[in-house]
Amino acid sequence: MALKNSRWRILAPCVALTAALAACVPVQHVASTAEHTDDYGTPVGAQPVRSGGELVMGLSSEPDRLDPTTSSSLYTRYVMSTICEKLYDLDASGQIVPQLATGLPTTSPDGLTVTIPVRTGITFADGTPFDATAVRTSLQRHLTLKGSQRTSEMGPVRAVEAPDPGHVVLTFSRPFAPITAALADRAGMILSPAALAAQGTNFGDHPVCVGPFKFVKRVPQTSIEVERDPLYYDAAQVHLDRIVYRIMPDANIRAANLRSGDIQVADTISPQDVDALAKDPDLKVLQSSSLGYQGVTINTGNVDGAGTPVKPIDTPLARDPRVRQAFASAVDRQTLVDTVFNNWFDVACSPIAPQSPYATPASDACPAYDPARSRQLLAEAGVPTPFTVTLQVSNTQDQLRYAQALQASVGEGGFDLKIVPVEYSTLLDVQKRGDFELLQLGWSGRIDPDGNTARFLSTGSGGNYGGFSSAELDDLLTRAARAATTAERAALYGQATSVIQRENPIVYTYRLRNLTVHSARIAGVEVYSDGVVRLGRAAFRADQEG
Repeated sequence: MALKNSRWRILAPCVALTAALAACVPVQHVASTAEHTDDYGTPVGAQPVRSGGELVMGLSSEPDRLDPTTSSSLYTRYVMSTICEKLYDLDASGQIVPQLATGLPTTSPDGLTVTIPVRTGITFADGTPFDATAVRTSLQRHLTLKGSQRTSEMGPVRAVEAPDPGHVVLTFSRPFAPITAALADRAGMILSPAALAAQGTNFGDHPVCVGPFKFVKRVPQTSIEVERDPLYYDAAQVHLDRIVYRIMPDANIRAANLRSGDIQVADTISPQDVDALAKDPDLKVLQSSSLGYQGVTINTGNVDGAGTPVKPIDTPLARDPRVRQAFASAVDRQTLVDTVFNNWFDVACSPIAPQSPYATPASDACPAYDPARSRQLLAEAGVPTPFTVTLQVSNTQDQLRYAQALQASVGEGGFDLKIVPVEYSTLLDVQKRGDFELLQLGWSGRIDPDGNTARFLSTGSGGNYGGFSSAELDDLLTRAARAATTAERAALYGQATSVIQRENPIVYTYRLRNLTVHSARIAGVEVYSDGVVRLGRAAFRADQEG
């Protein structure tokens, strides 16, 4: 079966999946009736709202441990956004703004010293004072804790100092332009030093930070509960008494619970459901373009776990870039996206989002779909066809739909793709351990491209799950991180994209739109291009019953 542009319709082939997929579901091309215009939601502002109440949010996957230092899950970011503020945040326009800092950092003329002004006179949820010393403690932990996912994000930090209660000073071995953006995510989350001293590596079991809410309890695979923190410095702007994050992996169940009112917010809605939900007057669809990407990571050297020294893997896929290029050439990105996701999502060709100020024609360029070229490359590499490879993928309906369609696409290029569905939380562990050949997983994206590139592709990075190593790429990413201007950095990321598309350690496939739905009874739910659903200042509307 040939794959023919936007006219292609596929019946996803039945494959030998586990019981996670009860039946094969036909995937058909259905034109979307929605206009794809960003709607990030709006703050409560002057809207009349009620004080109190419990809001229930359906989470499409279970978060990993609630520890900002070690977490690698988007769903953890949802929960932590209500209980663990950062030094900086993004606003709706994508600008970095102070949160626990009182202003943007100042940088020395040589780029090696960064000074951050921080709040004083506020407390953590356990009553511990917040000051520069507390900030220093958290940043040191992010940098040095074994298993930290933040170390590479923070760059070449040589020292963290707190010269007075209101200032933290970072000293770098070389300039590192992405630091402010890194501190607008988990690397900038500040943890109670008293809780760290008491709990150590078990901090994620009962996290304590500064936030509008504080952690109450977690029931594994079921729910996470937080409640309003009376010690929060801006408590007057917090309206809800409690938020319950209910784990609901099934997209159909999330949609049904929205309609019934059993949940008031769903973090993500399937493109299969969003058009119908958009017509429901009792519901509100929020949507935003994404800074992230979905892709297939190829294990080229992760033998002993991400961040450990690279070791050779003696398979054609791992050792021969021609085989990886063949796989990339066999992915019909546009047809797959249009068919599987009802035209809601976009193709992804690189780690740089097209709307990013760092995008260039080089980073936007997409490898051509060419199954004949794929078979030629396999022949040049001496690989017999069909060449069998195994893909591990989250066992959610949309991800399985895409994997099945991908199976048909790469089959045209000479690959026999075996699909192994895995629970999302388990898949996170699989990628860290390197227990995979191919792994389909996404990244929610960062405002600075360093967070989409160096984290996953720099030699030795804790997020380099494929164990890829390239001195050429390392040099380009290092130069991009220390370059002074956006134009210089963009050009270097364009060059880096050329290397990535030649070596294909990650085959970028599509870029989703963040689709969040909430009850019309709720005000103040916001979701930006970083993918985080913000509930910290949400409220029940006073003009709605219930």
